[in-house]
Amino acid sequence: MPLSSMTGFARTSLEVDDAKYVWELKSVNARGLEVRLRLPPGLDHLETDIRAKLRDAIARGSCLVALQRETGAGHAGLVLNEEALSLVLVAARRLAAIEGVAMPAADGLLAIPGVLQESGAALDGEAGERRDRALLRSFDDATEALRAARREEGLRLQNVLADQLSTISSLVDEAAAVAAEAPDALRERIREQVALLTGEGNSLDPDRLHQEAIIAATRFDVREEIDRLRSHVVAVRSLLQKDEAAGRRLEFLTQELNREANTLCAKAFDRRLTRIGIELKAVIDQLREQAQNIA
Repeated sequence: MPLSSMTGFARTSLEVDDAKYVWELKSVNARGLEVRLRLPPGLDHLETDIRAKLRDAIARGSCLVALQRETGAGHAGLVLNEEALSLVLVAARRLAAIEGVAMPAADGLLAIPGVLQESGAALDGEAGERRDRALLRSFDDATEALRAARREEGLRLQNVLADQLSTISSLVDEAAAVAAEAPDALRERIREQVALLTGEGNSLDPDRLHQEAIIAATRFDVREEIDRLRSHVVAVRSLLQKDEAAGRRLEFLTQELNREANTLCAKAFDRRLTRIGIELKAVIDQLREQAQNIA
């Protein structure tokens, strides 16, 4: 199953009762699932169903869900909710009588949520239920389109990740080849240091020299780091082939890869190994950035 990105966009539309509705869904990176809704006045009752549907369809991402309504020709865009206005006026007069608060102006009254409604939002009974069912079916279509867009972006990311993993694997092999020369390199380095010290007429304990050589060989041994790097690369490749959400585990594995690359640089006994470690860190950082886009 291809990976799914957290980045995507979808747009669907429908017409019901002489009105056109347009869904727009956008998603970007997030640690979990974050949902923001923008619904026309009078349609807030759909929020619970919309959030539930989105949770079932999408595991991670910051999602913006916007619904726009376009009225048909010959239909007013807004209607006055007489009942809501009456309640607001009663409350305003009460505050004016008890607290001495000034009565609000007309524009202030009309700005109160619910006093003015879109004409389509004022539907009730069978017409309102029919509109709501149509909107939720259309939202299902928009959600599936968003998932398809995220899968398409995920496929592109999968190819990028595969290239980066190949580069990491090649660098690890190169590091292993350099590390294989460690005993000879360390032996030559110690021989040069011993010659420098004995050339000054110092008396050196052969047993102590042997111990120092062992300590140096242990300190610069990078075989474990190389083995763990290879193991993590195998784990990432296996993860990318599994039929499950990979984002969180992929981020964890990139952290482990970076940890081993840092240790490799710290233990480097050769300029070539230092160069390889730095290149590894750069590619792993690129891998980490891409992993943050995976759902």
